[in-house]
Amino acid sequence: MCHRWLTKGWHIFGTYRTESKAVEELKSIGANLVTCDLRNKNSLEAACADLRRLCPRWDALVLCPGTQEPVDLFIESKFDEWDNSIKINFTNQLRIVHELLPNRSQNNKTSPCVLLFAGGGTNNATVNYSAYTISKIALIKMCELLDAEIPDTRFVTIGPGWVKTKIHESTLKAGSQAGANYQRTLKKLESNECTPMEYVLDCCDWLIDSPREVISGKNFSVVFDAWNTDELVKMLKEDKDMYKLRRYGNDFLMPNKPNK
Repeated sequence: MCHRWLTKGWHIFGTYRTESKAVEELKSIGANLVTCDLRNKNSLEAACADLRRLCPRWDALVLCPGTQEPVDLFIESKFDEWDNSIKINFTNQLRIVHELLPNRSQNNKTSPCVLLFAGGGTNNATVNYSAYTISKIALIKMCELLDAEIPDTRFVTIGPGWVKTKIHESTLKAGSQAGANYQRTLKKLESNECTPMEYVLDCCDWLIDSPREVISGKNFSVVFDAWNTDELVKMLKEDKDMYKLRRYGNDFLMPNKPNK
């Protein structure tokens, strides 16, 4: 994303947790990067202060950190590790949003956009990944809440599907503790079934360029949604509940109304 947007002439300001050749390369081609450890409140607040100084006004705020740890049953997990995962995957991402929202720009034809990355688990129970799953679901709902509270900004979550990134190292390290997902992860990473990063970035670009009434407060799947089509845009404009967290089947049997 950084490479792509720098090529388009964007000014990029971002964070990294550890020094690496990739970080140095991005700095060398024009990215303004500061250190930030989402496990540490002081580090996070310092990074936000640096970003406000470097970038007084932003058009797009993208948050895509994540960890699958702890990979284990909830009752078998160390609760401090479980709680730490919630902070990385949800709470401290929202702390960044809270810190930087006042610096959003209102000078462009489209409103500023906050883009967060969701994950699996909305349609089933992802055993051994409770902290990761509940955090991603919370992000989805939080986008809907922020959309309702802040009408001059777009908030959207994107589910990229299976992408070959280092987040899967937690599952590989966990081995049998990951249950059936260990073998599934091995098979996916060895196959050609993973979502290409370019496809994920194409979807991000479409979301960033789309109007508020189409995307804001909603959760999009890179793999399963017909994004960037006129048909989907029409449906999203007509159905305000589409692509939001809702109960399923609650309109099937309506209870008898009690007598007054």
